Amino acid sequence: MSSQNNQSSVAVTYDDKIARWFLLATLLWGVVGMLVGVVAALQLAWWPANLNTSWLTFGRMRPLHTNAVVFAFSANGFFAGLYYSLQRLLKTRMWNDKLSNIHFWGWQLIIVAAAITLPLGLTQGKEYAELEWPIDIAIAVIWVLMTVNVLMTIKIRRVEHIYVAIWFYLASILTIAMLHVVNSLVIPVSLTKSYSIYAGVQDALVQWWYGHNAVGFLLTTPFLGMMYYFIPKASGRPVFSYRLSIIHFWSLVFLYIWTGPHHLLYTSLPEWVQSLGMVFSLMLIAPSWGGMLNGLLTLRGAWHKVRTDPVLKFFVVALTFYGMATLEGPLMSIKSINLITHYTDYTIGHVHGGALGWLGGMIFAITYWMAPRLFGKELYSKSLANVHFWLFTIGLLLYVTSMWAAGITQGLMWFATGDDGLLKYPQFIESVLATKPLYWIRMIGGTIYLAGTVVCFFNILKTAEGSSPKDETVRFTPERHVRAPGTFHEKLEHNALAFNIGIAICIIIGGMVEFIPTFMIKSNIPTLADVKPYTPLELEGRDVYIREGCYNCHSQMIRPVRAETARYGEFTRGGESVYDHPFQFGSKRTGPDLQREGGKYPDFWHYRHMLNPRDTSPGSIMPNYTWLAENTCDVQKISTKMGAMQALGVPYTDDEIKAGPETYMTQAKKISDGLIKENVTLAPESELTALIAYMQRLGVDGRTAIKNSASQ
Repeated sequence: MSSQNNQSSVAVTYDDKIARWFLLATLLWGVVGMLVGVVAALQLAWWPANLNTSWLTFGRMRPLHTNAVVFAFSANGFFAGLYYSLQRLLKTRMWNDKLSNIHFWGWQLIIVAAAITLPLGLTQGKEYAELEWPIDIAIAVIWVLMTVNVLMTIKIRRVEHIYVAIWFYLASILTIAMLHVVNSLVIPVSLTKSYSIYAGVQDALVQWWYGHNAVGFLLTTPFLGMMYYFIPKASGRPVFSYRLSIIHFWSLVFLYIWTGPHHLLYTSLPEWVQSLGMVFSLMLIAPSWGGMLNGLLTLRGAWHKVRTDPVLKFFVVALTFYGMATLEGPLMSIKSINLITHYTDYTIGHVHGGALGWLGGMIFAITYWMAPRLFGKELYSKSLANVHFWLFTIGLLLYVTSMWAAGITQGLMWFATGDDGLLKYPQFIESVLATKPLYWIRMIGGTIYLAGTVVCFFNILKTAEGSSPKDETVRFTPERHVRAPGTFHEKLEHNALAFNIGIAICIIIGGMVEFIPTFMIKSNIPTLADVKPYTPLELEGRDVYIREGCYNCHSQMIRPVRAETARYGEFTRGGESVYDHPFQFGSKRTGPDLQREGGKYPDFWHYRHMLNPRDTSPGSIMPNYTWLAENTCDVQKISTKMGAMQALGVPYTDDEIKAGPETYMTQAKKISDGLIKENVTLAPESELTALIAYMQRLGVDGRTAIKNSASQ
């Protein structure tokens, strides 16, 4: 750079205002996100907490909670650390203050939009990607503007070398952009409704390629980058091993992108893809633990400060839980272990160990370190920070250990057999009742954690109160390039374009290897001739099912193991879901699997079950869905939905689409007339009628196809 040949001292004033804004937003949304989480936990422990109100049910609260923690609390925490550290590492102000401000306000508006739409049931029904298409577009636009600002800031840097923290920032920014765009491709039906362009097994593969790597590149790599900046600052010690940081970065970025299929073990995903996901997940232990050790060993010589410094305390717990989570995750991807832990609360414990322990610990540590520097005064109360640390730790341990215990209990009960070889606990409700006390412990732990977050927010607000913060101004002599870097990686660290190209190559390879054969080779997803598209009424019922978040508690994937086929019926084939946009394999069983639900019970049973689940399933923790009997569907819009499905390859004919409303009402009246015999009046246009139709269709075609295949 020509500016680096200038040996005169220059003054740089950093934009600290944007970091202050993001820091306060982080804590505000942290309180909101944790509060919603406590409400959701209470709803599972005590079902009346759903309040018989549509927008407050667990099915709608759960995605609100996950989005608030991921995109509001964690992402804002990343942005606060990014804007603070990036400017100081590059010795320059952000390239464009207006873009920084647009990023802040645009992101907060996106969060508000999510907080409004998710409780209203406006969802795509894909985990961590529930937001509807207009919000997805807004996310993409804001993300691109942030990316431009970051890349241009790197371009105008006043140092030669690109520090390790920035490597992780770049990997996060580029990968999340790719993941979001690919997974969010939909066909809009209206401003508030869309269908994924992918279906069934292929949609599941894309979703968990996105879902797991969103964890990797929004909830892991950005905070590893901040680890490499803030831990040396807080401890006064240099990074333990720069060489280890190089190995940590490139191996993590390359390996992580392959691991998504470990969420789909024992499903109808092709076996070779499942095996790839498992193998790469196991290899991921090495770089993950390399990074954890690099962080902990950086604290060597500063251990005497850990006892009294809340910042270092939070860092130590965060790194410990990062190590635990990154060992636990790969172990859970081993098929024999996954068979027991998947669909159970053990996965919930694992996820929250990472989210509350690793992410929460990092965010709180960075918050307590940055706040005095951003507001120009001492932290209001170090004692409150220490109180927060113990609330944080106790709440975290209660939450995680209770879910570990619940998950192991569920997994063992589901697979337990008696001396006669039959299932020891054939009724799913038995495992629900056994784990209810642990749900109360989870709720208590979450409440304690929430209390700690409130204490932190109060402490920072009091720190900010009465302050007159000023953007930091520093004077320094720009670096002059003296000699060409020696090693290949040294050269790479001086070339931002080449570095970004290297990242892009690493993150693209894994997805291409898994996607191209799965999408292009037809034998990977065998078709079943007996599987037909949903009728208009069933399609509408499926939309109601997704809107109410039923996929949060029920799976539609029977694994090919004896305990599952004995409890639910024939295991699920890939060809059964070719018309499912999106897929509905599920990731948690708070209730039983529904893949073979069709024809299992009469319509009247489903009617009673939805109005009061305890009438049909004593002890159930499922909320009442009384409003479904009162709400009516817009029957005339069904043709538009069928047209969108036709565009996605579902074989509806033009005549079938035109006759959609009439076909809808014909089937709906059959259900309504049948219920009259049970002294029940249910309007054909009601949402419950449509939902009953969908439930009665689940797995019927698959059973027929399997029976016909066996008889041939």
